Formats: sequence, structure tokens, C-alpha cells
Amino acid sequence: MTEDSRERFAAEARGETPDLALLCLLMGFETDLDPADGGIEACLAPARRALDRLGALTATAFRAVDQPSPAETAALLAGALAGSADLRGGPGVYKRLESSLLHQVLRRGRGLPITVSIVWITVARTLDLPVYGVALPGHFVVGIGDPDGEYVLADPFHGGRVLTREEAEEIAEEGGYPLDEALLRPAEPLDIVLRVLGNIRAWAAARPEHARTQLWATELSLLLPRHPAQLRLERAELLVKTGSFLAGAAEMDAYAEILDAFDPESAKRVRQEARAARYRLN
Repeated sequence: MTEDSRERFAAEARGETPDLALLCLLMGFETDLDPADGGIEACLAPARRALDRLGALTATAFRAVDQPSPAETAALLAGALAGSADLRGGPGVYKRLESSLLHQVLRRGRGLPITVSIVWITVARTLDLPVYGVALPGHFVVGIGDPDGEYVLADPFHGGRVLTREEAEEIAEEGGYPLDEALLRPAEPLDIVLRVLGNIRAWAAARPEHARTQLWATELSLLLPRHPAQLRLERAELLVKTGSFLAGAAEMDAYAEILDAFDPESAKRVRQEARAARYRLN
């Protein structure tokens, strides 16, 4: 990602109403989008056009319907986005970095549960449809309707099928949590972005040759106003792993100072890692 695109990401993340789709599209500048090809907006234009086409397709589906119920809204969205546009999950998506990158999902029509859901949320909001993210453990879905009243859960990854309460409970339990009302609340845009970046970090962590991918996902996470403090240590370790020994060691020392107040033993271990990183210069 260039300095300009990172500044754009940071500014959007700290704005009053962060644009979920824009933040996810800006991640593409870490991979195959290059502002040298005409600037940030020119690079984003194909993805924006794709979203506009999906919006127009969806608007057509709703044209003859007045005040649809949550279930009817889910069916119409599924017909337009999963049916006509063929946007969904698919075999092998968990093995591909592209499945976490919104511009690639729009290009390929396949993505992870969270990125396909982001498309649903983005398109729905352009049409003032009540669609929001629901961060079930291990499988992101969308809520449609009033989260404090009548709503349904739909699974964009699996063609937009509506989930029963029992199916939602099974998903949560498979992710290691009992289903409670807190899990069903609308997910905040920045929390969704952090989860996307977490998926990228996990994908890269399982593939040591992609340490630099894990590094940029960690660095973007640190640009968000709210993030786990542990990410500072992860960034430091990745700097060392990718050959920036002094920078990584300095980050470790800074993190150790934070740990001093409540976990001196861990602070000691981090400082030992910092010394080991500096020794690698010799």
C-alpha cells in the first residue's frame, strides 16, 4: 500500500461514519492495485462500477414490491445477488487470499462469508434496505429487518438462505460459543474490517512464505481506532521475520514498556526477543 492509500485508509477509519466498502477496497493497494496506474480513484473505479451494477440489479428486483417483510427482503436479495449475479461462496475460497479482498470478490463472484456479506450490506444500504452484519463465531451472516424487532438471519455465502434459530445456534456452538443476544447485534463497520484483516492475518500465518502479507494486515489493523494491543507485538515479530531486525527490536522494547505495569515476566521475555533480534545483525 502506498503512503497515500494508507493515509486514506487511516482517515476513513477515523471518520465519523466509516465507509465499510471503501475500507475493504483500500486493502487492494497492498496486493494488485497500483495508484501509479491513474490514482486511487481510478483504481477503485471498476469495483465501484461493479457495486453500482449489483445495486441496479437489486433495485429492479424490488421495483414491484411495496414494504417487503424481512423474509421477503431476504428472498429478493438472494434472487438478485446470489441468483442473477451468482455471488456466493464456493470450493477452495478459504485457501485464497483473493477471497478476503473485496475488489477481487466483486471481480470473481466468490468470497468468504464476511466479504460476500459486505457486498450484501453495501448494496442494501444504497437502496435503504435494513441489512446489517452479524458476526457469528466462525461464520459471518447478515441480519435483515429491525434488530430490536422483526428480523431474519440470512447466509450470503450459501446463496442467501434464511437461517433458523437452531441453525444459528449450531454455527455459534461450532465456533465455540453459545448463541446469545449480544452475538446477534449489528456488527460495527470497524469491527467488520478488523475481522477481515484478522482472516488475512490467519491465512498468511499458516503460510510462512506470506509473512509480508501478514505484516501489512497487522499494520492496517493498527491504523484502526480500536484494536488488540497484542498486535503491536505481532508487528514487531513480523518485522524481525521479514529482515527488519532493528525496527522489530525497537517495537518489542516499546511493547515491553507497556507490559511492565501489569505483566513484568512477559515484559522480560519480550526484551529477550528484542536482544535476540539485534544479535541477528552480527
